[in-house]
Amino acid sequence: MWPRRLSLVCVLASPLLLGGALADNPWPSFQTPKRGPARAIGDYASGCLQGARELSLDGPGYQVMRPSRRRFFGHPDLVDFVRGLGRRVRKQRLGVLLVGDLSQVRGGRAAGGHASHQTGLDVDLWYTYPKSALQGPLPASVREEISAESVVAEDGSGIRNVWRRRVTELLRLTVQDARVDRVFVHPVIKRELCTRESERAWLRRIRPWYGHDDHLHVRLACPEASEACKPQAALPEGDGCDKLDFWFDPEAQAARKESQKEYQKTVREGRGWPEQCDALLDARR
Repeated sequence: MWPRRLSLVCVLASPLLLGGALADNPWPSFQTPKRGPARAIGDYASGCLQGARELSLDGPGYQVMRPSRRRFFGHPDLVDFVRGLGRRVRKQRLGVLLVGDLSQVRGGRAAGGHASHQTGLDVDLWYTYPKSALQGPLPASVREEISAESVVAEDGSGIRNVWRRRVTELLRLTVQDARVDRVFVHPVIKRELCTRESERAWLRRIRPWYGHDDHLHVRLACPEASEACKPQAALPEGDGCDKLDFWFDPEAQAARKESQKEYQKTVREGRGWPEQCDALLDARR
């Protein structure tokens, strides 16, 4: 049974007309990209996006979810990546790729939820899809109401049997694109892949992180032409399968929960952005 929830459709106005919280976070108010060459600016959790490209709501092998959020913009590399992955998913008979958030039209901090997705280089992809999506594009009302479905077994033993092949192959296809820097998944998913896969070199870019039991989070590397884009630290050598104990240690996780409170505060309050982003705050262009 697919979970359902109500979605609030917000009417966005010019940042010049609104104050309060919007003055602290003007990014959700923009309706058009900033003109100019495509540039990812700043880091993934504190940045912006110039020259964004819009991802069509439907394409070969994929469908965009929650369109009312207007988070279907990205750097051209990201839009091209999603389109290409959709085609590969269809070719491999892996069903339909349901696409969650990319970025806002000028990047920046979203109104709630994500602290990242600010530079047009992040995208959330659902592990699962309803059977009705195979018949054609889902109605707008369905896209707004259904939620992504967890693929982690309730007892934490691994990936649910019904989705194991699909999750594995989707992740394998994802990291075949050289532009992908890393992919965040639930630690249980990483552990199962480490246990089951005989050839594990491709698992290096599959990184465990909290949540991500119902979607994978793909992060592209900084494009060459985006000189102001701040990359993450390079991944350590190896497949990472020997470094999973932390994620399943009760004491370590209890300590981590305390530090997560600071992360949640960051999500609520947001961060500043680099000076290069100030030029994107003019709503007239």
